Amino acid sequence: MNIGQAAAAAGVTAKTIRHYEQIGLLPAPARTAAGYRQYSARDLSALRFIRQARRLGFSLGQIAALVGLWRDPHRASREVRALALQHVAELEQKMAEVAAMKQSLQDLVAACPGDDSPHCAILEGLAGEAGQVDGPGVQRRPNARVVSR
Repeated sequence: MNIGQAAAAAGVTAKTIRHYEQIGLLPAPARTAAGYRQYSARDLSALRFIRQARRLGFSLGQIAALVGLWRDPHRASREVRALALQHVAELEQKMAEVAAMKQSLQDLVAACPGDDSPHCAILEGLAGEAGQVDGPGVQRRPNARVVSR
């Protein structure tokens, strides 16, 4: 099948396929006499594998390692499991960071009167004026103790 057909069948774009080829995630496909790319069922399986790994949030580097393991019939499942567990830990870290951002933003929203006055704790907090947001779950207010969550 050609690149358009392969893209449609794998649920990706032709541009994505060319990118994966360029970075070495997919091997260069066979070509017709006229130079058009031709994709096999194996190529399609690899594209679907990569698409699913991307949906799970794996980085391209992690996907390259997973593809290598997937293609290796002598792989040890412990290597695959270790990569997956590393990714789970990274996702947990990102979730904690997002939760801290959410809490900081909720604190700023709660401090904003939301009325017709020009005072806005959200803008002041973003500017680092009234409610300095220092990091995950910590907000400093002028002349006040540090509040931790």
